Amino acid sequence: MTTTLERHVEAPAGAGAKTTRRQNAEKGFKASKTLTDNMQKVLVDLIELHLQGKQAHWNVVGKNFRDLHLQLDEIIDAAREFSDEVAERLRALHAVPDGRSDTVAATTTLPEYPHGEIDTAETVDLITVRLENTVGTMREVHDEIDEEDPTSADILHAIIAKLEQYAWMVSAENRVTSRTK
Repeated sequence: MTTTLERHVEAPAGAGAKTTRRQNAEKGFKASKTLTDNMQKVLVDLIELHLQGKQAHWNVVGKNFRDLHLQLDEIIDAAREFSDEVAERLRALHAVPDGRSDTVAATTTLPEYPHGEIDTAETVDLITVRLENTVGTMREVHDEIDEEDPTSADILHAIIAKLEQYAWMVSAENRVTSRTK
């Protein structure tokens, strides 16, 4: 079976031979192009989720403002932490993450966030969609990532679980019970 991950193993060094700094730095697993591209898709959506979360945080108005404002802070902090974790995983696999604003804007799957003040109910819906889209990207690339690097897939599992929890909690703000009295 051929794997798309390369494993670099040094042959036993001869008497007195030493590995170079570059050889030491390049040991280990290296991400394939497919793995890198898939992790990059996750990265840009997490960065965009963070940025759109800030936009929502600054411009939400209306009933239950404070609660939603604080809840958005939690989501923003998590998205930032998750994007850092994904980027650092890429670096650990000798790949180069690209979080530049032009790259994020050009490649994110998240819809553009509206400009201006937005009431709490609409903000809830907008953020829920963005959380679900971000999770959708992760689920879309998950199997290919898992096939190549189960460790990276484990990172996605934890992120998916947390973002789905946030989506449930945020969307509950607009839910109406179906219970009859």
